[in-house]
Amino acid sequence: MVEIERYSISFGHNLKSEFLARMCNHQTMSIQSIIAVLLYLISACVLGARIYGISEIFSKTRILVLILGTIALGLHAHLLYQSIILAHGLDFGFFNAVSLIGWLVALIVLVISLTRPLENLLLFLFPIAAFVILLELFIPDERIISDSLSTGLRIHILLSICAYSLLMISAVQAIMVAVQERLIKTKRAAKIMNTLPPLQVMEELLIQIIVIGFFLLSLSLASGMMFIDNLFAQHLIHKTVLSMLAWVIYSILLWGRWSAGWRGKRIIRWTLGGFSTLLLAYIGSKFVLEVILQRV
Repeated sequence: MVEIERYSISFGHNLKSEFLARMCNHQTMSIQSIIAVLLYLISACVLGARIYGISEIFSKTRILVLILGTIALGLHAHLLYQSIILAHGLDFGFFNAVSLIGWLVALIVLVISLTRPLENLLLFLFPIAAFVILLELFIPDERIISDSLSTGLRIHILLSICAYSLLMISAVQAIMVAVQERLIKTKRAAKIMNTLPPLQVMEELLIQIIVIGFFLLSLSLASGMMFIDNLFAQHLIHKTVLSMLAWVIYSILLWGRWSAGWRGKRIIRWTLGGFSTLLLAYIGSKFVLEVILQRV
């Protein structure tokens, strides 16, 4: 009887300790999340003030934006590590996956902006990264991927996330090009020309990003065909069809650019069309299956 009581006390103590540990971990993650969100938003506000010339104070704040953005990305990365990498596998629930993509997109643009004129995209991407952190924090969703997952499928997942991230960057870049085209036709053309790279440079950079993203998307589709056994059983057929349709759209876009000399609005429309299809394939199908239908 004494042994049973000791075991009960020990068991209760262990449960209490585990509960307290989880609560402390959650509180720590919440504080990190809030700090990361604030840093993302402050960086975006400073960058916006710099771009639109609201104040002379913000005219030379590129270093500040990069420093604050880097700290926010570091905190975001730690949050992703805590949320995704678990003792019994990887949690690739819908909101964790969206948060990972948001972080990767912002990271890629921040790194590229050190040498290429992509910095102004962060005006859109930092608030998106802040928003997906809040989604991940307040809407818990779990989909555990076992550690026994084959190397081929791991490569496929990695290629898919990288391809989606780069093509998302291309979509934001296309929006920036569209905005720049429209503003050049107004009286604010001089200010836009001073704050953004020339339109031809922006458009050429857009094509370069699409080429890399298209290459990764091709590898992702090829690896999926090789390593995923039964698309119907895993509810992946619609995702595959939409991804292939996006691949066709990007193929036509690149053919039109290199063979027919497409420029301007035509490039923008095809870019946004391809990304919209990819958005339905990756995020749309994942949301419907995991959040609405509760399938894994």
